[in-house]
Amino acid sequence: MPASHLEADRKSALEVYESAELPEWRRSGFWTTSLKAVDFDALQTRHYESVTSREELPQVVQDAIKGEEYAGLIVQRGASVIYTETAADNPEGVIATTLEDAFANHEALVRKFYGTKVGPADGKFAAGNAALWTGGAFFYVPKNTQVDKPFQVINVIDEPGTIQYGRLLAIVDVSGNARIREYNLAPDFDGQALHAGVSEIFAQDNAWAKVKTFQDWGAGQVFDISTKRVNIARDAHARWFPIHLGGHLTKQTLDIITAEPGADMRHNGVYFTQGDEHLDLFTTDRHESRDTTGDTVWKGASTGSSRASYEGLIEIIEKATNSHTYLQTHSLMLSKDAKVDAIPSLIVKVDDVSASHGGTVGEVDENLVFYMRTRGISREDAIRILVEGFFEPVVTLFEDEHLEALVRERIAGKLAEAREDIIAYAASK
Repeated sequence: MPASHLEADRKSALEVYESAELPEWRRSGFWTTSLKAVDFDALQTRHYESVTSREELPQVVQDAIKGEEYAGLIVQRGASVIYTETAADNPEGVIATTLEDAFANHEALVRKFYGTKVGPADGKFAAGNAALWTGGAFFYVPKNTQVDKPFQVINVIDEPGTIQYGRLLAIVDVSGNARIREYNLAPDFDGQALHAGVSEIFAQDNAWAKVKTFQDWGAGQVFDISTKRVNIARDAHARWFPIHLGGHLTKQTLDIITAEPGADMRHNGVYFTQGDEHLDLFTTDRHESRDTTGDTVWKGASTGSSRASYEGLIEIIEKATNSHTYLQTHSLMLSKDAKVDAIPSLIVKVDDVSASHGGTVGEVDENLVFYMRTRGISREDAIRILVEGFFEPVVTLFEDEHLEALVRERIAGKLAEAREDIIAYAASK
């Protein structure tokens, strides 16, 4: 995309952003997701100097990547990419660079995909991202190429008063195979910050893509308003694992699209909210062509006075005959003040398909707690084991030892932090 075209796109996106009203989302008729508490006048894009070694990265990033090797690693702090790594043994043609660099040096390739799945029409903050992103990440795997090491982009906010527009564009070309990770991280701090992210990931014909998005914005007042889409072409396969383990307020749209015949997807996510966190997730399993398959399974838990809403939609359009898919969402309430919604739904516009959905919201089973206590296990340990076991069927699907360990550690930490609240609630039943 020529610079002049990109500049024109930015200008028109900025007009959409500035003219659009601040959105508000109503959840289930009982509560809303609102940004009225955000002091937008106090937020600014912050720029930082680059660093030359991992040891100079913010500690929260160092902790997340310790001992890992990557085909490509990009760390964006605020509005600046501060660190990049590219493996010396990458196969020929692999690209791992900033999105700014990709526009400058791989114009035709970027132009083919950029903005085709997420654009200004997706809302005020998607428009703001299109207008104002800087840095960004671009990963490309050529045709018939397998990349064994993961690609990873990390968006980090470590100062209050920051607004960040993270942008990821990743393409796994025909018969390629790759793993792509996106981490969004922050240490605990006092004050507000906002992340308005956009991710577009493409698995081309007969490709394999494993995508993991990990969010832990810490205990500060970080607001996350993001849109992410994974597009799957003919006979391609994608596995997408979103993980939400921290954020003051999160409103995300996550769509996975089986766009051509033979496309197959697996969408497995987890979340854990605590304190006064507010999580609002909307996912779509969209079938745009015949002979497509997929399944979606999410598991979540909420403690404290947090609120969590997971709404999952299966959408099968008119021409998508012989599509087969299902959706499940299961949630645990671990305190009397937590509020949880599980909302599975279907829009099916054609016959000759199979689609089913189900959702549950429950509590720790006191019968199982009693049984474990008769075996000498304390109530506290019994609840911890049951909650960790509740998540384990999804966590083991990651097939990623480093990420599995990170998620287990964070869930165990959240259970420990909410220990008294959880035990009091379980004992009251």
